[in-house]
Amino acid sequence: MSYQFIRYQVIDSLALITLNRPDKLNAVSLGMLDELHLAVDAAQIDEQVRVIGITGAGDKAFAAGSDLAEVKDRDLKKALEPIVQGLAEKLERCNKVSIAAINGICFGGGLEVALGCDLRLATPNATFATPEGKLGIIPGGGATQRLPRLVGRAWALEMLIMGEPIDADRALHIGLVTRMVESENLLPELSRMAEHISAFAPLVPQFMKAMVNYGMEGSSAAGLAMEKFAQSALCSTPDKEEGLSAFLEKRTPVWQK
Repeated sequence: MSYQFIRYQVIDSLALITLNRPDKLNAVSLGMLDELHLAVDAAQIDEQVRVIGITGAGDKAFAAGSDLAEVKDRDLKKALEPIVQGLAEKLERCNKVSIAAINGICFGGGLEVALGCDLRLATPNATFATPEGKLGIIPGGGATQRLPRLVGRAWALEMLIMGEPIDADRALHIGLVTRMVESENLLPELSRMAEHISAFAPLVPQFMKAMVNYGMEGSSAAGLAMEKFAQSALCSTPDKEEGLSAFLEKRTPVWQK
């Protein structure tokens, strides 16, 4: 399929999605969102793909936010649609691991796309903000819920209420991102992470992701019970036998497809 607002390519086990509106600092338009949904769906059903990576074209921005020309014309009915929320939720529910590789500006709706990913890495020149308050609105793509779960209530409120950018060092310190690499190493590190994840038995990252995401929506007791059922299910798979045998025999495991 050909895309107008994104680039999509599969490199080994990595489906690399590039937000491709560099002249608009990769602002997230409705057309881009439609294509992002299609790309994530394509990666989800591709058996070769184990990891979905999302990055921005150029060296200035991951995504500067939602396309404000469209936001200006957004009425109540349109504002109630999932829009960015729907994409972030799709990334969370997807059984493939998703990683945001962030270079430059990551504001507003762009940040909310990144928040929907499982992991985030950034370059030293990356900046992050939720500036919607300055426009007379609040975030509508999930930032009010995902930020406090990720960085804690205090830092979430700092970012949401103040609306001021934080740099990559601060983002790393508060846990908004977990890795920082130089710009020239951003995509190589993304590829390395994808290769590393792909070395696990296929169900392992999928189960780990599900346990964390679903477990945080319920009680600790329910999450712990769900964890034991998930571990028990994996213990009955051929990959568990292969993994233990390969470790004891000091060889590389050969997983079931």
